[in-house]
Amino acid sequence: MTEPRTMKLEPMGPEGTGLETWEAISPDDLIEGTPVQRGHLYYVDKERGLEVGVWDCTAMTTKFEPYPVNEFMYVLEGSVSMVYEDGSEDVITAGESFIIPKGTPCSWKQTGYIRKFFVIFDDPSGEMAEDPQALRVIKPEPAGPAGGMAPYDAGDPADYMTDIPAMTAHAYFTDPTGQMVAGVWEAEPFERHTAPINRCELMFLVEGSMTLKGDAEAFEFKTGDAAFVPIGAPYGWKSTEKVRKIYCAFLPRAAAAGSVEAAE
Repeated sequence: MTEPRTMKLEPMGPEGTGLETWEAISPDDLIEGTPVQRGHLYYVDKERGLEVGVWDCTAMTTKFEPYPVNEFMYVLEGSVSMVYEDGSEDVITAGESFIIPKGTPCSWKQTGYIRKFFVIFDDPSGEMAEDPQALRVIKPEPAGPAGGMAPYDAGDPADYMTDIPAMTAHAYFTDPTGQMVAGVWEAEPFERHTAPINRCELMFLVEGSMTLKGDAEAFEFKTGDAAFVPIGAPYGWKSTEKVRKIYCAFLPRAAAAGSVEAAE
């Protein structure tokens, strides 16, 4: 079994492999278009219903129906409109991220080519939002909400090789199970010891640069890069400037319970 490790997500898939053509979307799910979709899965956890990857597709419009999964997306190229039953739309373009909560009644409409990074949580628990009909797309702001972000708990000082930095964050979305969270986070420079991470996290840098460290390797990331760290991977951090990231994290319930017990 391959040991979990930090990955740099490439916009066109891994070098030498690229994007593979995926199964055609059923005409029964479409209003118009004969889309061709391609993709690459960087990470799959079938037991938890989690997938992380990059995907592209030609023009299409899907039928109105409840969105089947929780999905975080970062648009790399093109644009898409999420159309609601009242005729209103949310438009997402290249350089923007968005979340579609599971159960959102909508239609996916793209008039041209689109490419995106994605995190899918196909929650097997069956838990749903209290009012699915009221759900809409959520678009995190890279700078955080207008009212500013809240202080973020940096954790145990023993985890750091430097003084604990000032950190702030804002969660724009949390799924009904509390396991999938997406938002914006920023921190002053710091260095953290390498240790196994208790969550999965896709992070997209919108300001600054940093180094993610494994046991025997280091990965450099700069503004515009995307990193993914799977649960259990050796995870260290070093930054020499302020960093801000858009993130989508998945913390399994068992890991969350363990963290609470450890804190108590």
